[in-house]
Amino acid sequence: MSEHREIDVHFQGAAHAVCAHVIDGFVVDPGPESSSAALFAALGDEAPRGVLLTHIHLDHAGAAGALVRRWPDLEVWVHRNGAGHVVDPSRLVASATRIYGDQMQRLWGEIIPVPEANVRVLDEAAPLSPADGVRWAWTPGHASHHVAYLHEASGIAFAGDVAGVRIGDGPILPPTPPPDIDVAAWHRSIDLLEHWDPGAVAITHYGTFTDVAEHLSTLHGELDRWAQVARREDEAGFERELRRALAGTTEEHGYHKAMPPNTLYGGLARYWRNLDTSESR
Repeated sequence: MSEHREIDVHFQGAAHAVCAHVIDGFVVDPGPESSSAALFAALGDEAPRGVLLTHIHLDHAGAAGALVRRWPDLEVWVHRNGAGHVVDPSRLVASATRIYGDQMQRLWGEIIPVPEANVRVLDEAAPLSPADGVRWAWTPGHASHHVAYLHEASGIAFAGDVAGVRIGDGPILPPTPPPDIDVAAWHRSIDLLEHWDPGAVAITHYGTFTDVAEHLSTLHGELDRWAQVARREDEAGFERELRRALAGTTEEHGYHKAMPPNTLYGGLARYWRNLDTSESR
Protein backbone atom coordinates (compact mmCIF):
# COMPACT_ATOMS: atom_id res chain seq x y z
CA MET A 1 0.00 0.00 0.00
CA SER A 2 1.48 3.36 -1.06
CA GLU A 3 1.55 5.97 1.67
CA HIS A 4 -0.27 9.19 0.76
CA ARG A 5 -0.35 12.16 3.13
CA GLU A 6 -1.98 15.54 2.91
CA ILE A 7 -0.13 18.44 4.52
CA ASP A 8 -2.14 21.58 5.20
CA VAL A 9 0.45 24.37 5.02
CA HIS A 10 -2.03 26.91 6.46
CA PHE A 11 -1.47 29.50 3.76
CA GLN A 12 -1.98 32.98 5.26
CA GLY A 13 -3.24 31.24 8.38
CA ALA A 14 -6.16 29.65 6.54
CA ALA A 15 -7.02 25.99 6.95
CA HIS A 16 -7.91 24.04 3.82
CA ALA A 17 -6.54 26.55 1.31
CA VAL A 18 -3.26 24.94 0.15
CA CYS A 19 -2.51 21.22 0.42
CA ALA A 20 0.89 19.70 -0.25
CA HIS A 21 0.57 16.01 -1.10
CA VAL A 22 3.20 13.40 -0.23
CA ILE A 23 3.19 10.02 -2.00
CA ASP A 24 5.97 7.46 -1.58
CA GLY A 25 8.35 10.23 -0.56
CA PHE A 26 7.50 12.57 -3.45
CA VAL A 27 6.22 16.00 -2.43
CA VAL A 28 3.64 17.23 -4.94
CA ASP A 29 3.23 21.03 -5.01
CA PRO A 30 4.94 22.14 -1.78
CA GLY A 31 3.03 25.43 -1.67
CA PRO A 32 4.43 28.94 -1.16
CA GLU A 33 7.67 29.62 0.67
CA SER A 34 5.74 31.82 3.11
CA SER A 35 4.10 28.64 4.43
CA SER A 36 7.21 26.46 4.36
CA ALA A 37 7.58 26.29 8.15
CA ALA A 38 4.43 24.18 8.35
CA LEU A 39 5.65 22.03 5.48
CA PHE A 40 9.07 21.40 7.03
CA ALA A 41 7.51 20.60 10.39
CA ALA A 42 5.31 17.97 8.77
CA LEU A 43 8.12 16.47 6.68
CA GLY A 44 10.55 16.13 9.58
CA ASP A 45 14.21 15.29 9.03
CA GLU A 46 13.92 12.68 6.29
CA ALA A 47 14.75 13.99 2.82
CA PRO A 48 11.96 13.65 0.28
CA ARG A 49 12.50 11.48 -2.77
CA GLY A 50 11.73 14.41 -5.07
CA VAL A 51 9.48 17.43 -5.62
CA LEU A 52 6.83 17.13 -8.33
CA LEU A 53 5.50 20.49 -9.52
CA THR A 54 2.22 20.55 -11.40
CA HIS A 55 3.00 24.14 -12.43
CA ILE A 56 5.12 27.07 -11.33
CA HIS A 57 2.53 29.42 -9.81
CA LEU A 58 3.82 30.61 -6.45
CA ASP A 59 1.02 29.08 -4.38
CA HIS A 60 2.08 25.68 -5.75
CA ALA A 61 5.82 25.87 -6.40
CA GLY A 62 7.13 28.80 -4.37
CA ALA A 63 8.72 26.56 -1.71
CA ALA A 64 10.64 24.36 -4.16
CA GLY A 65 13.86 26.34 -3.78
CA ALA A 66 13.58 26.28 0.00
CA LEU A 67 13.32 22.49 -0.09
CA VAL A 68 16.43 22.24 -2.26
CA ARG A 69 18.30 24.59 0.07
CA ARG A 70 17.39 22.25 2.94
CA TRP A 71 18.24 19.08 0.96
CA PRO A 72 20.80 20.04 -1.73
CA ASP A 73 20.51 16.76 -3.69
CA LEU A 74 16.73 17.03 -4.08
CA GLU A 75 15.35 16.69 -7.62
CA VAL A 76 12.54 19.01 -8.78
CA TRP A 77 10.29 17.90 -11.63
CA VAL A 78 8.75 20.62 -13.80
CA HIS A 79 7.45 20.93 -17.35
CA ARG A 80 9.86 22.32 -19.92
CA ASN A 81 7.63 25.42 -20.34
CA GLY A 82 8.25 26.36 -16.71
CA ALA A 83 11.71 24.99 -16.01
CA GLY A 84 13.57 28.19 -16.85
CA HIS A 85 11.49 30.17 -14.37
CA VAL A 86 12.33 27.71 -11.59
CA VAL A 87 16.05 28.07 -12.28
CA ASP A 88 15.83 31.86 -12.67
CA PRO A 89 12.60 33.14 -11.10
CA SER A 90 13.40 36.83 -11.64
CA ARG A 91 10.82 37.36 -14.42
CA LEU A 92 8.22 35.39 -12.51
CA VAL A 93 8.84 37.47 -9.41
CA ALA A 94 8.76 40.71 -11.39
CA SER A 95 5.44 39.76 -12.95
CA ALA A 96 3.94 38.81 -9.59
CA THR A 97 5.28 42.01 -8.01
CA ARG A 98 3.34 44.07 -10.55
CA ILE A 99 0.20 42.40 -9.24
CA TYR A 100 0.92 42.10 -5.51
CA GLY A 101 3.29 45.02 -4.91
CA ASP A 102 4.43 45.37 -1.32
CA GLN A 103 2.39 42.29 -0.35
CA MET A 104 4.80 39.93 -2.15
CA GLN A 105 6.84 38.95 0.90
CA ARG A 106 3.79 38.47 3.12
CA LEU A 107 1.98 36.35 0.55
CA TRP A 108 4.75 34.31 -1.05
CA GLY A 109 7.91 34.69 1.01
CA GLU A 110 11.39 34.27 -0.47
CA ILE A 111 11.46 32.82 -3.98
CA ILE A 112 14.71 30.85 -4.03
CA PRO A 113 16.17 29.71 -7.37
CA VAL A 114 16.57 25.97 -7.92
CA PRO A 115 19.99 25.05 -9.34
CA GLU A 116 19.72 23.78 -12.90
CA ALA A 117 21.42 20.53 -11.87
CA ASN A 118 18.49 19.78 -9.55
CA VAL A 119 15.82 20.26 -12.20
CA ARG A 120 14.31 17.30 -14.01
CA VAL A 121 12.73 18.77 -17.12
CA LEU A 122 9.55 16.99 -18.17
CA ASP A 123 9.53 16.68 -21.92
CA GLU A 124 7.66 14.26 -24.13
CA ALA A 125 10.99 13.37 -25.75
CA ALA A 126 12.38 12.11 -22.41
CA PRO A 127 9.94 9.59 -20.90
CA LEU A 128 10.17 8.63 -17.25
CA SER A 129 11.59 5.31 -16.15
CA PRO A 130 9.11 2.67 -14.96
CA ALA A 131 11.15 2.64 -11.75
CA ASP A 132 9.84 6.09 -10.92
CA GLY A 133 6.36 4.65 -10.54
CA VAL A 134 4.82 7.87 -11.85
CA ARG A 135 3.28 8.79 -15.18
CA TRP A 136 2.93 12.42 -16.24
CA ALA A 137 1.10 14.32 -18.97
CA TRP A 138 1.02 17.90 -20.16
CA THR A 139 -2.32 19.39 -19.09
CA PRO A 140 -2.58 23.02 -20.27
CA GLY A 141 -5.67 25.14 -19.82
CA HIS A 142 -4.99 26.67 -16.42
CA ALA A 143 -1.34 27.28 -17.30
CA SER A 144 0.86 26.54 -20.31
CA HIS A 145 3.35 24.80 -17.99
CA HIS A 146 0.82 22.62 -16.16
CA VAL A 147 1.20 18.85 -15.86
CA ALA A 148 -0.64 16.13 -13.98
CA TYR A 149 0.89 13.02 -12.44
CA LEU A 150 -0.55 9.53 -12.08
CA HIS A 151 0.97 7.54 -9.24
CA GLU A 152 0.53 4.10 -10.70
CA ALA A 153 0.63 1.96 -7.56
CA SER A 154 -2.04 3.98 -5.75
CA GLY A 155 -4.06 5.03 -8.79
CA ILE A 156 -4.14 8.63 -7.55
CA ALA A 157 -3.95 11.45 -10.09
CA PHE A 158 -2.21 14.53 -8.73
CA ALA A 159 -3.78 17.25 -10.81
CA GLY A 160 -2.83 20.63 -9.34
CA ASP A 161 -5.31 23.23 -10.58
CA VAL A 162 -6.45 21.61 -13.82
CA ALA A 163 -8.90 19.53 -11.74
CA GLY A 164 -10.25 22.68 -10.12
CA VAL A 165 -10.77 23.95 -6.59
CA ARG A 166 -13.00 22.00 -4.20
CA ILE A 167 -12.93 22.59 -0.47
CA GLY A 168 -15.03 20.50 1.88
CA ASP A 169 -18.64 20.37 0.71
CA GLY A 170 -18.24 23.51 -1.39
CA PRO A 171 -18.57 23.84 -5.17
CA ILE A 172 -16.08 22.59 -7.75
CA LEU A 173 -14.70 25.69 -9.48
CA PRO A 174 -12.04 26.46 -12.11
CA PRO A 175 -9.34 28.92 -10.95
CA THR A 176 -8.82 31.26 -13.90
CA PRO A 177 -6.10 33.87 -13.27
CA PRO A 178 -4.23 35.33 -16.25
CA PRO A 179 -2.30 34.95 -18.42
CA ASP A 180 -2.60 31.38 -19.76
CA ILE A 181 -6.28 30.44 -19.48
CA ASP A 182 -7.39 28.39 -22.49
CA VAL A 183 -10.87 26.95 -22.04
CA ALA A 184 -10.69 24.55 -25.00
CA ALA A 185 -7.29 23.19 -23.90
CA TRP A 186 -8.58 22.87 -20.34
CA HIS A 187 -11.47 20.68 -21.49
CA ARG A 188 -9.00 18.45 -23.33
CA SER A 189 -6.89 18.17 -20.17
CA ILE A 190 -9.93 17.14 -18.14
CA ASP A 191 -10.64 14.54 -20.83
CA LEU A 192 -7.10 13.22 -20.37
CA LEU A 193 -7.63 12.83 -16.63
CA GLU A 194 -10.87 10.99 -17.34
CA HIS A 195 -9.03 8.69 -19.75
CA TRP A 196 -6.54 7.82 -16.99
CA ASP A 197 -9.52 6.56 -14.97
CA PRO A 198 -7.80 7.17 -11.62
CA GLY A 199 -9.16 5.87 -8.36
CA ALA A 200 -8.86 9.34 -6.82
CA VAL A 201 -7.94 12.87 -7.85
CA ALA A 202 -5.68 14.93 -5.56
CA ILE A 203 -5.75 18.71 -5.89
CA THR A 204 -3.86 21.49 -4.19
CA HIS A 205 -7.00 23.45 -3.25
CA TYR A 206 -7.96 21.21 -1.38
CA GLY A 207 -7.53 17.47 -0.82
CA THR A 208 -8.26 14.09 -2.35
CA PHE A 209 -11.57 12.96 -3.84
CA THR A 210 -12.71 9.52 -4.95
CA ASP A 211 -15.87 10.51 -6.87
CA VAL A 212 -13.63 11.20 -9.85
CA ALA A 213 -16.12 10.84 -12.71
CA GLU A 214 -18.65 13.16 -11.06
CA HIS A 215 -15.96 15.63 -10.05
CA LEU A 216 -14.52 15.95 -13.55
CA SER A 217 -17.93 16.03 -15.24
CA THR A 218 -18.99 18.85 -12.91
CA LEU A 219 -15.77 20.74 -13.64
CA HIS A 220 -16.45 20.57 -17.39
CA GLY A 221 -19.79 22.29 -16.78
CA GLU A 222 -18.44 24.85 -14.32
CA LEU A 223 -15.62 25.82 -16.65
CA ASP A 224 -18.13 26.63 -19.38
CA ARG A 225 -20.43 28.38 -16.92
CA TRP A 226 -17.77 30.78 -15.65
CA ALA A 227 -16.39 31.35 -19.12
CA GLN A 228 -19.85 32.54 -20.15
CA VAL A 229 -20.17 34.73 -17.05
CA ALA A 230 -16.92 36.44 -18.06
CA ARG A 231 -18.26 36.76 -21.61
CA ARG A 232 -21.39 38.67 -20.59
CA GLU A 233 -20.22 40.53 -17.45
CA ASP A 234 -17.54 43.09 -16.73
CA GLU A 235 -14.95 42.51 -14.01
CA ALA A 236 -17.16 43.82 -11.22
CA GLY A 237 -20.10 41.73 -12.35
CA PHE A 238 -18.00 38.57 -12.58
CA GLU A 239 -16.57 39.06 -9.10
CA ARG A 240 -20.01 39.79 -7.68
CA GLU A 241 -21.44 36.59 -9.15
CA LEU A 242 -18.51 34.50 -7.92
CA ARG A 243 -18.75 35.90 -4.41
CA ARG A 244 -22.45 35.12 -4.45
CA ALA A 245 -21.68 31.51 -5.45
CA LEU A 246 -19.29 31.16 -2.50
CA ALA A 247 -21.38 32.96 0.09
CA GLY A 248 -22.47 30.74 2.93
CA THR A 249 -20.29 27.75 2.06
CA THR A 250 -18.65 26.25 5.13
CA GLU A 251 -15.18 26.80 3.62
CA GLU A 252 -15.75 30.26 2.16
CA HIS A 253 -12.59 31.63 3.81
CA GLY A 254 -10.47 28.88 2.27
CA TYR A 255 -11.90 29.54 -1.19
CA HIS A 256 -11.09 33.23 -0.91
CA LYS A 257 -7.46 32.39 -0.08
CA ALA A 258 -7.13 29.64 -2.69
CA MET A 259 -8.77 31.56 -5.56
CA PRO A 260 -9.27 35.23 -4.66
CA PRO A 261 -12.42 36.35 -6.54
CA ASN A 262 -10.79 39.59 -7.71
CA THR A 263 -8.02 37.71 -9.58
CA LEU A 264 -10.05 35.39 -11.82
CA TYR A 265 -11.90 37.52 -14.37
CA GLY A 266 -8.73 38.62 -16.14
CA GLY A 267 -7.77 35.15 -17.31
CA LEU A 268 -11.11 34.44 -18.96
CA ALA A 269 -11.40 37.96 -20.40
CA ARG A 270 -7.99 37.55 -22.00
CA TYR A 271 -9.02 34.16 -23.39
CA TRP A 272 -12.09 35.68 -25.06
CA ARG A 273 -10.10 38.62 -26.47
CA ASN A 274 -7.53 36.30 -27.98
CA LEU A 275 -10.23 34.05 -29.41
CA ASP A 276 -12.14 36.96 -30.91
CA THR A 277 -8.95 38.35 -32.44
CA SER A 278 -8.00 35.03 -34.03
CA GLU A 279 -11.51 34.51 -35.44
CA SER A 280 -11.58 37.99 -36.98
CA ARG A 281 -8.42 37.42 -39.03
